[in-house]
Amino acid sequence: MNCGVRLLATGMMREEVMPKMKELLERLFRNCPVGVGVEADIRLADDEYDDLLMRGAEWAVDHGYGIADDVAHCEANGRIPGAIPDAVSVRAKARGRRQLGTVGAGNHFIEFQAVDVIHDKPVANAFRITKEGQVVVLIHCGSRGFGHEICSDYIRKMEDAQPEIVNGLVDRNLIYAPLKSKVAQQYFGAMCCAANYAFANRHIFAHNIRKSFAQVFGAEAAASIVTVYDIAHNIAKKELHTIDGKEREVMLHRKGATRAFPPGHLEVPPAYRSVGQPVIIPGSMGTASYVLVGTETAMRESFGSTAHGAGRTMSRLRAKRDYPVEMVKDELERAGVTIKAASLKGISEEAPGAYKDVDEVIKVSDDAGLAKKVARMVPIGVIKG
Repeated sequence: MNCGVRLLATGMMREEVMPKMKELLERLFRNCPVGVGVEADIRLADDEYDDLLMRGAEWAVDHGYGIADDVAHCEANGRIPGAIPDAVSVRAKARGRRQLGTVGAGNHFIEFQAVDVIHDKPVANAFRITKEGQVVVLIHCGSRGFGHEICSDYIRKMEDAQPEIVNGLVDRNLIYAPLKSKVAQQYFGAMCCAANYAFANRHIFAHNIRKSFAQVFGAEAAASIVTVYDIAHNIAKKELHTIDGKEREVMLHRKGATRAFPPGHLEVPPAYRSVGQPVIIPGSMGTASYVLVGTETAMRESFGSTAHGAGRTMSRLRAKRDYPVEMVKDELERAGVTIKAASLKGISEEAPGAYKDVDEVIKVSDDAGLAKKVARMVPIGVIKG
């Protein structure tokens, strides 16, 4: 839930960062625990934990992680209203308690990138992307085991409450509940908790990335780092949309999709409202990522949404078979990408060849007018779970 991305822009250039890339990755690996089963240093009392689940990124700033400017450049200001901590099970809270500030496995990552091409300079400048060669940092993670457990809990609860629905499904994982039902209201409150957990999680990463830059390049380099945007790739939200000529509040679920709101929309941060919302779409490890901008076409055609990433072309099992670890590492090294991973298996599973061509995916979005290209970034250093 709220698996998403945050893009940071630095004041440094590729040629300044590359000579110390290995040191930077080592520092970040220590500051941001990575992989399955890792635990963070953050320890919260029960009331603090519930406050985090209610307030998301705001909680992080109040506890010394990041700054208010970061919050102002997040989707929904880093907080989804409607969170109900009491709707979250004891087991889910236990799973999340020691994972705050950690990077999971699979396709989650922290990636140092260099701006390769700027397609729209005025919009890029508005998004704090000012020149080709500028170093940016892309974070991809979500609510970790906390969100996963909430999902598992409520699949079972919905099955128990509505056996008549279960019997008509082709797949039990497609279970649902009428929005006005008690179980649906509880689930939405729990999901909002997971969304806020994820916003805070990415916020803490941004803080630790600044810490790592300070340790390697000094305080001035760390102070230059700003949040471009933080956006969800998997979330359900109450939004206003025009349907058959009438504005209606709907529950919009973006799964494998991301928001792409146009210029002038009130949910776009004030700093970006004149140009539109940043849309951040990662490729695979070792390939390009993109910043785009939302459009009016997306509001008309796709409820203000576009694709969220390159998408896999093969299973993780087949990727492990077809892309041995050393082959992937050699391929990345030839491309000028330094990698540090908690799991060798993860390197094979996330091989670039296991994903679609991100340039083609972006071309489809751009040609369809759902989101327009602003800048293309290429990786120079990767941390994987």
